[in-house]
Amino acid sequence: MSRSAFLEYVLKRFTEDGWSLDARVGRAVLDGEFTRGQIVCAKTLYRYVDLGLFGIRNHNLPEKLKRKSTKHRSRINKKKLGRSTPERPREIESREKFGHWECDLVLGAKTRDKQALLTLAERKSREFPMLPIANKTSGCVMEAIKQLQETYSEHFSDVFKTITTDNGSEFADLSELEKMADTLVYYAHSYTSCDKETVERHNGLIRRFIPKGKRIDNFTGQQISDVETWCNCLPRKVLGYKTPDEIFEEEIDRIYQATA
Repeated sequence: MSRSAFLEYVLKRFTEDGWSLDARVGRAVLDGEFTRGQIVCAKTLYRYVDLGLFGIRNHNLPEKLKRKSTKHRSRINKKKLGRSTPERPREIESREKFGHWECDLVLGAKTRDKQALLTLAERKSREFPMLPIANKTSGCVMEAIKQLQETYSEHFSDVFKTITTDNGSEFADLSELEKMADTLVYYAHSYTSCDKETVERHNGLIRRFIPKGKRIDNFTGQQISDVETWCNCLPRKVLGYKTPDEIFEEEIDRIYQATA
């Protein structure tokens, strides 16, 4: 099999899956679909794109779009909702331990009574659930969290050891979770998105499918589920080109086997 066959494969899968070129190359190596000699490295593929030698253009590569830098501002007299991110254990920062989550809201049309998505990202596996909620109120957020509690039952505190979020009013009741489980909740400081960069990065992936300004309730439950599946089945370089789903299932199996 020649390198041209690999290029055709990458082009076809890029179009059908929407994966980055790097993810497609890394997964091909991991799965053993091609030999090393047949594979064109990601750096070369991106150079082909720059030179117009490939059937893909730079505007088709979301990861190559320049991101606008934002200035960090500080807000005084902001109500403290609970313990802050500087109090988080070091193991959360290292991403070596499973069970540490970040959460956020993704809004469509910015009105209080419209549907939103509660998004969560597990820092080690990058697993990314998306939970539709009726509106961006603290009550709706807590209803969604309680649904997760019902799903994982007695294992909830093993799966959700900590949750980091921002100090918006929609998360004001989240610290109440500590009274119902062994889960600890941490609040990021204003305008410090780096404290929950994993979920912020994944929210950017959602915007490929649900653009800003579009009402969330215009999308069916199946469409939202399809976006979630795409995110969790996307091979990641940081995971050795495994997918979040694969890593997450391994960790869930360990938890259930340990308590069997």
